[in-house]
Amino acid sequence: MYQNRQGPNVEEIINKAKGFGKLPIIAAGVILLLLLMGGTPWTIVGPGQRGVLIRLGAVQKGVFPEGLNFKMPFIDSVVKVNVQVQKNEARAEAASKDLQIISTVMATNYHLVPEAVDEVYQKIGAAFEDKVIQPAVQEVIKAVTAKYTAEELIAKRGEVKSAIRTELADRLAVFNIKVVEVSVADFNFSKTFNDAIEAKQVAEQQVAKSKNELERIKVENEQKISQAKAEAEGLKIQRQEITESLLKLREIENQRKAIEKWDGKLPSVTGGTVPFIQVK
Repeated sequence: MYQNRQGPNVEEIINKAKGFGKLPIIAAGVILLLLLMGGTPWTIVGPGQRGVLIRLGAVQKGVFPEGLNFKMPFIDSVVKVNVQVQKNEARAEAASKDLQIISTVMATNYHLVPEAVDEVYQKIGAAFEDKVIQPAVQEVIKAVTAKYTAEELIAKRGEVKSAIRTELADRLAVFNIKVVEVSVADFNFSKTFNDAIEAKQVAEQQVAKSKNELERIKVENEQKISQAKAEAEGLKIQRQEITESLLKLREIENQRKAIEKWDGKLPSVTGGTVPFIQVK
């Protein structure tokens, strides 16, 4: 029996081909929609940053490093936190040990500990400068300056700066914030104190001038004493050289000079007894 065997229906083949051709377009559309809705399965953390993973509103343990990191679309989000060295400036007022009011501006260079940015974000949040650093700077400056007098704050500037840096580093380390360096501007005092300092400097200059004058007079007196001692020593030597023989010689010379001046006449005597002179 003869059967009419027909090949595949051309129309069906064309329809199936059209259906398969639409699949890439649909997939591309879905991906594009996901991208527009923020449902990407990855995130890129830039240089000097760390990523904090938040899943359904809760901070997850662990930190995303720099580069490409994968996450769950629609469920996970990533907060990027700067871990580079940053600068914070704070103006502070305090009192010295001798109760002088001072004011200064301190700059703090710091950075977050990269491995602990998840804890920082969870416990403090993004406003850690206002919540932690600024108050710590205020407290440290007050605590350190209270140990020094106003003059010591000026004379021992390096020691004061080192003490501030050490104490501030200890306080911020608890919050996973590392202090790199601090810079303390000049301590500013009241006008009364500045006038007193200026008057003291003038007095010290006068004292130094008087001291120099006294030193000059002392040296001159010592020179005069030395000169007098030398003259006295010379006279002493001269007296030692005058011997008895020299005195007799001087006496003979004086007699000789007297004889040379005598004219051979005896002194004339008037009245009284004529003296008897034996002439040989």
